Amino acid sequence: MNVNIVCIGKIKEAFYRDALEEYSKRLSRFCKFTVTELAEKQLSGKNEADIRIVKEDEGKRIVQAVKGYVIALDMRGEQLTSEQFSAKMVKLTDTSSTITFVIGGSYGLSDAVLQRADYMLSFGKMTFPHQLMRVIAAEQIYRAFTIAEGSGYHK
Repeated sequence: MNVNIVCIGKIKEAFYRDALEEYSKRLSRFCKFTVTELAEKQLSGKNEADIRIVKEDEGKRIVQAVKGYVIALDMRGEQLTSEQFSAKMVKLTDTSSTITFVIGGSYGLSDAVLQRADYMLSFGKMTFPHQLMRVIAAEQIYRAFTIAEGSGYHK
């Protein structure tokens, strides 16, 4: 089983990197876990047209990088409990050898990415920094696997 996170930008803060490395180590029991960081495109201006250009450019690169069953993390996606997410992951491991989670940049995901996605998942209506979202996603993926195996991690 391969589980990937495809995301925009690099993690700048060491504490986010450390947390992501920790969950990557923990996930190695269950899957081959990778994070693919794509370059963040800089805005030439701050108007809607410039933002659309950035999202479209990032979206093209995301679509090229994704494999397997694609889950877009988006506020408009379905909200699940940890148990429901675990059940979904178990189902997916039966039908797909690769699951890719997509985290957009500062301006979100393009329509092309949302159209390519097989599923849209939301971790809530709040906005999180995209670097932190990687850690949250990795922790929830780890939690899903531990729920499925019946370990005491999820209390």
